[in-house]
Amino acid sequence: MANKNQSDTCDEMIFSTFFKSQIKALRNFLFYKFGNIDQAEDVAQEAFVKLWQNCASVPLEKAKSYVYTIANNSSLNEIAHQKVVLRYEKNFTGLDKTNENPEFLLEEKQFQVKLLKAIENLNEKQRIAFLMHRIDGKKYSEIATDLNISVKAVEKRIHLALVSLRKEIDL
Repeated sequence: MANKNQSDTCDEMIFSTFFKSQIKALRNFLFYKFGNIDQAEDVAQEAFVKLWQNCASVPLEKAKSYVYTIANNSSLNEIAHQKVVLRYEKNFTGLDKTNENPEFLLEEKQFQVKLLKAIENLNEKQRIAFLMHRIDGKKYSEIATDLNISVKAVEKRIHLALVSLRKEIDL
């Protein structure tokens, strides 16, 4: 056990385990906000550096909330002058060559473009909640904890995102 003058968060083994369990989810959360994987990686790393620097004052049970808050605040400071746009890799399709009908492939590509544009047009709060649920597979309660909101707020954001996506895609 750690001594009374030092938090468990300052123990290198505990910190390392915490880091390994949280870095991917934090990076994905930031990627959804930035639309840039490099920026997301940098901010996530900085958040954990700040946690390590302040480990004595942050109890382990509050560490997750602490890194998310630090990362979120850092991202807001960095993007205050620009609109958040979600970008996807251009050459993602084409990796899986199949013998499908070219017309089907064209329709699928057009639908994918339409879907990505519709997701991009969601407001930031809806987009983040929607992608955390659909891409990361997180439960509503986990999203609520990560975003520091109620489960009902998560439900509403995802519902509104789905309604918006249906309207935009059905056009």
